[in-house]
This record gives sequence, C-alpha cells and structure tokens, in this order.
Amino acid sequence: MNIDTALKECMSIAGAVGVALVDYESGMSLGTSGGGDWLNLELAAAGNTEVVRSKLRVMGALSLKDTIEDILITLHRQYHLIRLIDSVKAKSSLFLYLVLERENSNLALARHQLKRVEADLYV
Repeated sequence: MNIDTALKECMSIAGAVGVALVDYESGMSLGTSGGGDWLNLELAAAGNTEVVRSKLRVMGALSLKDTIEDILITLHRQYHLIRLIDSVKAKSSLFLYLVLERENSNLALARHQLKRVEADLYV
C-alpha cells in the first residue's frame, strides 16, 4: 500500500488522533494525517526522531544484535506508538508515529493493526 493509504488505515484504528510517516535520519515527515491545534504532528515527528536515534545509540553501545519493533510512550490520556519500518524492505530509516486517545483505544489491537500496516507499506 502507498503512503496515503497507509496513513488512512492508521487513522481508522480506534482512538487514533494523528499519524505520521517519518524519516529518522532527517527528522522530516513523508506524510501526516490527523493532528490538529493541540497536536503538531510535524513537531512531534521531528522530536520523536531523537527518541529513535537515542535508543539505536544505546543498543549499539550495548552491542545488542537486535532490532526495534516499536516504542511505546504512555501519557495520562494518550499512547504514542513508534513503529519502525522493516529497514530491509523499505531500504531506509522510517517509522510510523501514531497518537491514540487512551480512553478510546485498545493498545494491543492498535499495535497489531499498526504492524499490519507496516508490513503492507511500500515507499
């Protein structure tokens, strides 16, 4: 599926507030959907590149021979999910960033659906 379709699929996840496809090398979004006045997806996406870069640096320092599947940031009213795209398939450093309202979402189901979108996404 293309970027636009993937973003629409992500926004159909229960509780979704906003989603972005982000290149963590540059910090730039390749596409966004949702957001609003209180959620600047461009700023959030750029900030979360630092989260991904930091975790990758720590993994390198620890000589961990593994890959990041996803990163979860839990707030009082929101979940922020960062799903790294399979770098072998995408040949780049991309992640999906999804913001969910905790009250209206099912975290396990959201992770499952985000994984499916990631598997079908072609950039």
